[in-house]
Order: sequence, then structure tokens, then C-alpha cells
Amino acid sequence: MYFDRQKLEELEDKALAPYGVRSKDTKGRAYLDDEPDYRTAFQRDRDRIIHTTAFRRLEYKTQVFINNEGDYFRTRLTHTLEVAQVGRTIARALGANEDLVEAICLAHDLGHSPFGHSGEVTLARLMKDYGGFDHNKQSLRIVTELEERYPEFPGLNLTWEVREGMVKHESEYDISDARDYDPSLRGNLETQITNVADELAYSTHDLDDGLRSGLISPSMLSGIALWEILCETFNWHGTNLEDLERHRMIRHLIGLVVTDMIEATDQRLKESAAKSPLEIQKLKTNVIGFSEDMQRRNRELKDFLYKNMYNHYRVVRMAVKAERVINDLFNAYKSEPAMLPETAHKSIDKRGLERTICDYIAGMTDRFAIEEHQKLFDPLEKP
Repeated sequence: MYFDRQKLEELEDKALAPYGVRSKDTKGRAYLDDEPDYRTAFQRDRDRIIHTTAFRRLEYKTQVFINNEGDYFRTRLTHTLEVAQVGRTIARALGANEDLVEAICLAHDLGHSPFGHSGEVTLARLMKDYGGFDHNKQSLRIVTELEERYPEFPGLNLTWEVREGMVKHESEYDISDARDYDPSLRGNLETQITNVADELAYSTHDLDDGLRSGLISPSMLSGIALWEILCETFNWHGTNLEDLERHRMIRHLIGLVVTDMIEATDQRLKESAAKSPLEIQKLKTNVIGFSEDMQRRNRELKDFLYKNMYNHYRVVRMAVKAERVINDLFNAYKSEPAMLPETAHKSIDKRGLERTICDYIAGMTDRFAIEEHQKLFDPLEKP
């Protein structure tokens, strides 16, 4: 049986809760664009995002560990895929639009610079007199302007809802600037799900990478409530954590926090009595979130990771090296723009030299940035 878009929209409408965003109710795209016969608007957005150059580059961009630290650690791409997986699970359980959540999740880090947070901080400092740099804004610029894949329009021409979700993506480290997307309204449930899926994914999976790398040992986690729950659940009280045990414990941890998130949010949704996406957006507070007990436990784990992993001397050393690489590249290109590739030169008149340099560096992978730095500053390297 052939399910055309109308049939898919009908099935979607029946499957969603009243507060879920329907693809048939989209506010549309910035440019005229024929919709496909066999995909909803949000499904098409998801597919367009996956096929971008920016999405592929995430494979070699840092999450916590620079790519050459090892093949087993998370990259910005695997993090993005894990966020999408967690987001889909929560959306399906709560009756939100799974396709919209997936599209926002897959796009939320497209604008990240190489070398993770340290790379973003460095670019923001270098660009402070030229409009600044923020990876959320850069992600939106990528899908609305920088990706050149269609002759009819710039960017990807995504729906309003996906762009709004990207703009209103917020976490503890990311603050949104929604001035062009009705800032009086908070993100819809799908956007809120993306936000918590992002934080949930990096907390649990950074713990996994920390244990695998040896930056964190099981003994260091003694007294951390969530870790104590895992040890008690599996009756584990050793000192050396084998891979299979670590996999099992991290998997159970994800299950614990996702289950709590779903149950606590479901209760808030019932209390809100929201009957439409707009009613969710008009609430005084977000409905998505943990229970009070889990919020405290998750806060404790995040504080532990910040102190013992993100500030570990090995991670700090990588961050200092990353800052030097980006700083050197930016200043070299600025002092001699002729070193920029021809494709970048085409943007200087339109966007200015500094913004062109910033866009070029932000699009680099860790590996490319390091190689470019060697070419420019190692006299024995071929240019």
C-alpha cells in the first residue's frame, strides 16, 4: 500500500497528543518549495540536514577528546546521533512529534567549531568586535545561508518549526537568542525535548568516555548518588571496571534518567492541561524535566564531571593547544587574506573579512585545522 504525504499526515495526526506539533500545520518555508509525495515536511527537513557537508564534518569534530586521542571516544557526530536517539524515545513516549524532534536534534550542533567548547570560546573572543560567534547562531546560518545545495534558494529552506527549534535550543551552556522567532513564546515541547536530550546524552556518555579513558576511576565516583544506585543495582563493588560492566551500568543509567524524565514530564503535562502546541509555549515554565530527586542527582553528576573530567589536566592541555591553533590560523588569514582558499574569497565582499575567516575556521574539522596549522607554521611542511 502506497502511503502518500496526506496519508502520513493523517497517521501522524492520530498518533500525536493534542500538544504535539503537526507537520500539516507548519508555518512553511522561507522560499516556495514543492513538498514531496511520500514524506512529511519535517521528515524532509531531517533528510536535508543529514545530507549537508556540515553534518558529515561532525565526524571529526571534538566532543571532549580530540579525534586523534582514539577511535572509541565520542565525536560531535556520534553525540548528535545519540541526542537524536534519546530525543526520539522521549518524544514517542510523550506523544510529541518524533520527526520534528529528530530534525532539531540532528541540526543543533551543525555550527560547532573544531575542538569543542574551547574552539567556540576562542572564536567568540576573536570575533568580539565583529559580531561575535555562537555555535547556535552558526547552526542557523548554516541551514539558512552557508550551505549551498540548491540553485533556487540559499541554505536548506527548512520549515519554520525546525528553525525555531534550533534558535530556541537551550542548555546549561547554550542560551538562545530568539529575537526573530517570537521570543515571547518558549520552545514547543519538541524543542524542549531536544534541549534535555542534549544535556542527558552528554552527561551519561561523557561519564562513559571518562571511565574508558581513565580520566575517571570508579573509586572517584564513590558517594555520587547515581553511581551508588548503579553499584547497588548490579552488586558491583570492585576497583577495575571491565568493559561489559561499564556498558551495562551506563545503559542502565540512561534508562533511569530517561524514565524519570518521561514520568515527571507526563505529570507536568497533565497538570498544565495544555491542549495545543501554543498552550505549551505560553506556559510560565518548561514542562520537560526531571523529578526533584533526579534533578539533584543529575546536578551532582554534572558538577563531578565538570570538576574531574572537563578540568582534568589532559583535557585542559588539549584546550590550550586548540586555542593556539585557532588563534594562529585566524590571525594568519587576517594578516594575509591571500592564504584563504578561492571559495572563501568569494564571501569577503558580502560578509567581511573577519566573518569569512570565522566561517572558514568554524567549518574545519579538528584534523583539518591541525593540518592547516602545520602547513602555515611548520617550514618543513608543504603549503
